[in-house]
Amino acid sequence: MDNPIILKISAITQENPHVKTFWFDYELPSKPGQFVMLWLPGVDQKPISIAYDTGECFGLSIFAVGPMTQQLFALKRGDKLGITGPYGNPFSVRENTRYIMVAGGYGAGPLGLLTERLAGKQSPVDFCVGARSRDLLLFEERIEKIPYATVHVSTNDGSKGHKGYVTEILEKLLSDKYPSPPFGDTDTTQKILVCTCGPEMMEKAVLNLCTKYNVDCQISVERYMKCGFNICGQCCVDPLGIPMCSVGPVIDRETANKITEFGLYHRDKAGRKVEY
Repeated sequence: MDNPIILKISAITQENPHVKTFWFDYELPSKPGQFVMLWLPGVDQKPISIAYDTGECFGLSIFAVGPMTQQLFALKRGDKLGITGPYGNPFSVRENTRYIMVAGGYGAGPLGLLTERLAGKQSPVDFCVGARSRDLLLFEERIEKIPYATVHVSTNDGSKGHKGYVTEILEKLLSDKYPSPPFGDTDTTQKILVCTCGPEMMEKAVLNLCTKYNVDCQISVERYMKCGFNICGQCCVDPLGIPMCSVGPVIDRETANKITEFGLYHRDKAGRKVEY
């Protein structure tokens, strides 16, 4: 769907002080990790990850940052927005695989959808979610309701769960399972898949741990996008030149390790490097 469709906001859910979910009564054939281009007429268009998709309706969980989202947060039920998509390469939905999700901030949205899609696949999920403090955590109760899912909480200030970074929980899970790297190609290692979405420096730490423990992983890489379907070239990454809107946003461990800019810098809308 490359021509925008205009949809009414059917409901708005306040997820935490900075995140709202905007709901639309529309059948969107999306897969976990994909995104839509959200158009606020007269203001701007932005790529937004799909946080919920029941088959009958879908929800976009949006963090209040920047002029577009500030105006978006002023909208009410019944107001209209433009949507194109879904776009992008999704996370894998596999049977008989142990998943470890590592979510930071609103990255918990697409990973929450992935966990829901895994229900009934006999694939247990360790859902590791982190935030600066307990009031900023997302979707903890949502995940706790899903069969075969275990939630692990981390907060920087220790107000809930593990005090520290969510990647410390990941390393504990991996080191308990595989205490002596390297492990080589065994059937056991192939049955674990780490999926991560959130701030890039967190994702880079996840990538390094999965490389260290020789564990398969999939990473959602966010880059500035203007079109969403491989025309503008704005989201291409160094040195591969692959667009994150189509080859990504979800890429595997091997590809991520070849992207030299990952964890170091990204480019703004003018194409200038912005270091982390």
